[in-house]
Amino acid sequence: MGAAIEVHKTLGPGLLESAYEQCMCHELGLRGLSFERQKELPVSYKGMKLNCGYRLDIVVEKAIILELKSCDKIEAIHRAQLLTYLKISGLSLGLLLNFNVPIMRDGIVRIVNKFVE
Repeated sequence: MGAAIEVHKTLGPGLLESAYEQCMCHELGLRGLSFERQKELPVSYKGMKLNCGYRLDIVVEKAIILELKSCDKIEAIHRAQLLTYLKISGLSLGLLLNFNVPIMRDGIVRIVNKFVE
């Protein structure tokens, strides 16, 4: 969350999601955190892996999905999208980060996957 607050403090609201994504990756790297950007997320079905076009914005330390947004407000569909990513990936924690807010703390939503095996 500190990286997102730093990026928002430096850039402010109103940019494209892709700009925030690049800056987040740079900030995570500066903090010594490992991450994967635009990671493909295949769907498993009866032992088969299907590439359905799902991509995770950023996965930090192979444990936390960051789903970046630059929108008026976080909607239920955004929460559902991240929860779906968590279920498919088997990860337990995700953060929705909406950079289009005056105070970044107000744009952070924590989503927990309670169905991790």
